[in-house]
Amino acid sequence: MPHLLPDTRPQRILAASNFVYTVGSGLYLTAGVLYFTQAVRLPASQVGLGLGIAGFLALAAGIAAGHLADRRGARGVYVATLTIQAVATAAFVLADSFWPFVIAVCAATGAKGAGLAARSPLIRHHGGERPQEFRAYLRAVSNIGISLGAVLAGWAVQVGTHTSYQLLVVGNAIAFAASAMVMFLLPKVTPVPVAKGPRWTALQDRPYLALTVLDGVMAIQFKVLTVAIPLWLITRTEAPHWLISGTMLLNTLLVIGFQIRASRNIDNPAAGAWAYRRSGVAFLMACTLISLSAGVPAWAAATLLLTAVTVHTIGELWHSAAGFEVSFALAPQHATGQYLGVFGLGAGLAEAVGPALLISLCITWGRPGWYVVGSMFLLAGLAAPVTVSWAQRHQPEESVRKDVEHQAVTA
Repeated sequence: MPHLLPDTRPQRILAASNFVYTVGSGLYLTAGVLYFTQAVRLPASQVGLGLGIAGFLALAAGIAAGHLADRRGARGVYVATLTIQAVATAAFVLADSFWPFVIAVCAATGAKGAGLAARSPLIRHHGGERPQEFRAYLRAVSNIGISLGAVLAGWAVQVGTHTSYQLLVVGNAIAFAASAMVMFLLPKVTPVPVAKGPRWTALQDRPYLALTVLDGVMAIQFKVLTVAIPLWLITRTEAPHWLISGTMLLNTLLVIGFQIRASRNIDNPAAGAWAYRRSGVAFLMACTLISLSAGVPAWAAATLLLTAVTVHTIGELWHSAAGFEVSFALAPQHATGQYLGVFGLGAGLAEAVGPALLISLCITWGRPGWYVVGSMFLLAGLAAPVTVSWAQRHQPEESVRKDVEHQAVTA
């Protein structure tokens, strides 16, 4: 997708909605936890517990919403999830104790997971011949939006008043509501008739479930940049603390600049499998470089960390492109939402367990922990080609048969 803007009007609408949404996400990702700890004055332990509860409860939402999007119409279901996110986020201003906070954050997190699955049929329908490439374009747009939201959130954090944090929350809710309104400009996608056979086919597709697990292991890499590196930099290295922002900026710029290019040649499941393998190697190299940044002068630590983030981001580009390809290519046309909802379980589990795992291994244990984490990524990457091959052998028996039945139903 060589142009700055997508080729078709539906793609531009999806991109615009995604941009507005991710500006709001950038506000929350940057200062959401600080709002509850600094403005609401909830203990950090309670905030962590509430977010963990929300993460686990949200895991099943994606499967249900994806199935509903396939059967009832993806646009309507996606707009509903955005609306729920807007209302739940606005309710943060009323969450003045633990349980109201848990209820609000569970609703917001569940709606977020449901929305990602409900949007998948829209991307497949409007994404052209290569919806995977359009998904890569949306990821680049997401990073631009998140960066802008992070800059706006920086103002609230700098001011540090209760009112400034509340304005941040309200701005987040407005962004979600605006994203939903933009989606009404998108043409409706005709619901897919029910095919014969089991209702929850994705949960019975063992190769696809195995890929979901592997991608979930790889998805822990996202928490390396947002959890492990900041804590490692502060507690174990002599690097200047402002470098935390520098590493995030470097990662964001690389994703914006190269995600589409990295996805362009990954145009079949086999290519996706080998991209997984390359990403595993890159993550191991990055983890090794990070571990070496302890016990060296500040300039050397900074150089090692920036080099590690560059290598890690290259792996992230390959990992994301591989996930886009295999998740779409191996999902049957008649059950895109359901399958992509299942595939999202891996990332959801990584979101829930990743921070604690990285803190215990990399921060508490130290340098050996980085080698364990890097080896984990490598092994997951090496297992991907075998698993993708298994899924491809399984696909003609299951997915193709049901797509033929779907075509017979709609003929």
